[in-house]
Amino acid sequence: MAKRIIGSTPKQDGYRMPAEYEKQAGVWMLWPERPDNWRQGAKPAQEAFANVARAILPFERVTVGVSPAQYQNARAKLPPEVRVVELQSDDAWVRDCGPTFLINDHGGLRAVDWTFNAWGGLYDGLYFPWAYDDQIAQKICEIEGVDSYRTEGFVLEGGSIHVDGEGTVMTTEMCLLSPGRNPDRNQEEIEKMLLDYLGCEKVIWLKDGIDPDETNGHIDDVACFVRPGEVACIWTEDKENPFYEAAQAAYRTLSEATDAKGRRLKVHKLCLTKKPCLLEGAETIDYAEGSIPRRNGEVSIASYMNFLIVNGAVILPQYGDENDALAREQVQAMFPDRKVVGVMTREVAFGGGNIHCITQQVPDPEGGR
Repeated sequence: MAKRIIGSTPKQDGYRMPAEYEKQAGVWMLWPERPDNWRQGAKPAQEAFANVARAILPFERVTVGVSPAQYQNARAKLPPEVRVVELQSDDAWVRDCGPTFLINDHGGLRAVDWTFNAWGGLYDGLYFPWAYDDQIAQKICEIEGVDSYRTEGFVLEGGSIHVDGEGTVMTTEMCLLSPGRNPDRNQEEIEKMLLDYLGCEKVIWLKDGIDPDETNGHIDDVACFVRPGEVACIWTEDKENPFYEAAQAAYRTLSEATDAKGRRLKVHKLCLTKKPCLLEGAETIDYAEGSIPRRNGEVSIASYMNFLIVNGAVILPQYGDENDALAREQVQAMFPDRKVVGVMTREVAFGGGNIHCITQQVPDPEGGR
């Protein structure tokens, strides 16, 4: 049985969030079905999610949470090696509503259950209600048998943070300081929460993300740690690209940054798509009060940076864009000892995220890199 840990923080207890490139035990996903977010009753999105699960399976176990109504459908569409469990959610973004797992130096595994409010609550959140999503982290911890720390009232999504496993966390001001998250806390107070609950010593603050309207600028579309002392950052020299200014600013900030160990960061450039990924088929997305209407031609956040690192591989979004091959080459150069597996995920981008957003890794507490 999993219990809540009261009266201490992960840092006090000797726990830390490991880097994504450290050894993992498995990956969690949630099954998409929300008709007011996904095109065509979510059927194309379900195919994309299943393909992501297939791409991960050769490297580690995959568990997919699915509603009672979709259980048999998901079970039929997913490979038999995937564990499918009944888990009611409001949508399918397990990175953001799921637990952030922690390890210590003695084989321990715990998690942080952040308060979730659909990326901004009643101020500028994407849907209401979100109560099922806010229970996802606790339910996953119960299934995994992992004790957790609940940050009741402190809002954070997993896609808004990246760590190097050696004391450094990276995030954006656009997201963590947005009025829909923790308006009663200043930047210093928010930073202390990150350090205490992720077991870190330093926060690197980037100013903006590239998705101000949905996630308020999550870091996982902009930059990530490749290994200790090295980061990847989105890059374009095309001034017409809608993400040009944010990419240039992020690269400058990271090029001048040092990590918790005092190392000046080495910054790898990762291209953006040649052409913007524009939503198509919005007329097949249902309207519902409490959610944001979707329109044809709106820019979908198609970032190659939204990849997932797993044991021995990197699962990389592909969009049918001219730069798909270049992105694979650049990521392969960053991770020479891992296989780069591309998965076509335009449908996931149309829904508001990508591979990193729809997955949550469980570290191997006995791990190592």
